[in-house]
Amino acid sequence: MKVMLAKEYENQNPRGWWMSEKLDGVRAIWNGLTLVSRTGKEFCAPAWFIEDLPDNVMLDGELWEGHGRFQKTVGTVRSGSGDWSRIKFMVFDVVSKDVYEIRKANLEKLRLPGHCRVLEQTLCKGEEHLSEFESDILISGGEGVMLRRRNSLYDHKRSANLLKMKNFQTDEAVVTGYTEGKGKHTGRLGALICEYMGKTFNIGTGITNSMRELPPERGSRVTFSFFETTDAGIPRFPSLLTVRDYE
Repeated sequence: MKVMLAKEYENQNPRGWWMSEKLDGVRAIWNGLTLVSRTGKEFCAPAWFIEDLPDNVMLDGELWEGHGRFQKTVGTVRSGSGDWSRIKFMVFDVVSKDVYEIRKANLEKLRLPGHCRVLEQTLCKGEEHLSEFESDILISGGEGVMLRRRNSLYDHKRSANLLKMKNFQTDEAVVTGYTEGKGKHTGRLGALICEYMGKTFNIGTGITNSMRELPPERGSRVTFSFFETTDAGIPRFPSLLTVRDYE
């Protein structure tokens, strides 16, 4: 199943859009039977985590442990045997053919277990309101803002009905090769050679010691952060966040 993905906010007039915090978690879909990734891979969630979720509705959300704990969340989800007690299922949408306000109302009527939360949505009054909302999130350690268009449908693709706004960007790249390490990393991985938007670049920051010993295979997808791109389309100051082997 294809999920709704966000496009970048490019200073569109935000008045009348729904604002919510952009969470640094793992995207998850409750399909009525189990939790799956955005690519359809089943998460090995413990029985207690999913047993009280509704069986007649499809929910879109994030598995989230809190600000700055993305790697911890990925580790728990990836292992299949980790401690899920700190993870919350933060639900922000219902997957249906209804417009967003109906989906939102239906979501708020659901009886969900305590570890599942409906992400708060705030109607934007204008650019100043958006700026204040973003500032509060950043001060609290958050990542950014999501904007949802009023009366919009759930698009099963990257959609202009959903926008993401943050100071730094994250995206995905494909590992195509490796560079040899130097100095303290001699004999180990130096950097991942990656392809992104048709451009080749290296990611040498954010790599763990275990990954330097056993790098991800060529063809693996990775998530990385960066501060804009150069005029040639190369990500500036890229840093590895995770290998997407849990999806």
